[in-house]
Amino acid sequence: MIYAFDTYYYEDYANTVCLAFENWDSEDEVEVFIEETDINSEYESGAFYKRELPCILSLLKKILLRPGDIILVDGYVTLDNEGKIGLGGHLYEALEEKYPIVGIAKNGFTSPDSQRRNVLRGESKTPLFLTAKGVDVDEIKSKIELMHGTFRIPTLLKKLDQLSRK
Repeated sequence: MIYAFDTYYYEDYANTVCLAFENWDSEDEVEVFIEETDINSEYESGAFYKRELPCILSLLKKILLRPGDIILVDGYVTLDNEGKIGLGGHLYEALEEKYPIVGIAKNGFTSPDSQRRNVLRGESKTPLFLTAKGVDVDEIKSKIELMHGTFRIPTLLKKLDQLSRK
């Protein structure tokens, strides 16, 4: 199963949503998980994970992960060639490196990262930015290209974003 997470922040709480789907090219999700949580920390430039990681870990308590499952986050797993990690990297460590984590970011990150791949979808000239741990990033790149939908943002990730914003 593939579990995709996104969190949207309101003034006094965060709304975290997870869509579970069976295959990379699935058009529809199998299950939806939603949880509102208190915001535990303010936004801190360069440390986004401190705000979002607790939300994802809390929602993961409602999900029975199995070997072979993959987790997808809105953001980065790796940030540079020096070993700096983003939200997905911190999630990978928090889950004791048992599950592959894939990060799909909409905005570029300036530091060089040999593990980052640009993914062009549909007619878009603007790439998505792909990073991963626990799985080959080039293998995942081909899967992201094949995700359902003809636009830059795959169908299920667009739906995920909309659900997180209620």
